[in-house]
Amino acid sequence: MPGVGTKTPRLGMVIDLKRCYGCYACVTACKTENFTPPGVFWARVLKGETGEYPNTVRQALPVLCFQCEDPSCMTVCPTGATYQEDDGVVRVDRNKCIGCNYCKMACPYGARYMVEKWESYFPDGLPLSEYEEYAKNRWEEKSGVGVSTKCDFCFERRENGMEPACVRACPANARIFGDLDDPDSEPSILIRDNGGYVLNPEHGNKPKVYYLPTR
Repeated sequence: MPGVGTKTPRLGMVIDLKRCYGCYACVTACKTENFTPPGVFWARVLKGETGEYPNTVRQALPVLCFQCEDPSCMTVCPTGATYQEDDGVVRVDRNKCIGCNYCKMACPYGARYMVEKWESYFPDGLPLSEYEEYAKNRWEEKSGVGVSTKCDFCFERRENGMEPACVRACPANARIFGDLDDPDSEPSILIRDNGGYVLNPEHGNKPKVYYLPTR
């Protein structure tokens, strides 16, 4: 926690698309860290092609909750369950969430999930494995059931002085995490010197996850 007179950082992330090769390590690390059930991906990797044949490029695009400055999910929440920490990270108070799905519909980036039940990864009829029972209990302890869930830049890890799991796991060092308000931080320098940009700025949400161009 910041000390007296210390400015709270404005946390954000930079993803270098030149480095990302779509290995899904971030996806796996996120699921392992947060015990998300099947079908829930707080970290995703989209893939597509740019250019025209024969000069086409296959590109991976990692996405997650963009921790917007002006989050529409928070604006529409009728109970105040969605709120913003001093560092700008958007979180959900599971005890206030009524499962109305307004936030899920309002998010232009598809970063919200509603889980009614922690389902097994295996076919119906099979009992949960010991690990699944453990994962189910951990998930319900943190995120609950029947309420909105999302990435929070690994709040518990940050509380213990660690980086988000997706940042730590990336073998290509394509993710850089830090204070966007500090002009001398690595994310700020990368954004400034390499033309960092956000996805779909026309939505007006002001995301705090930036991308560095592929070329």
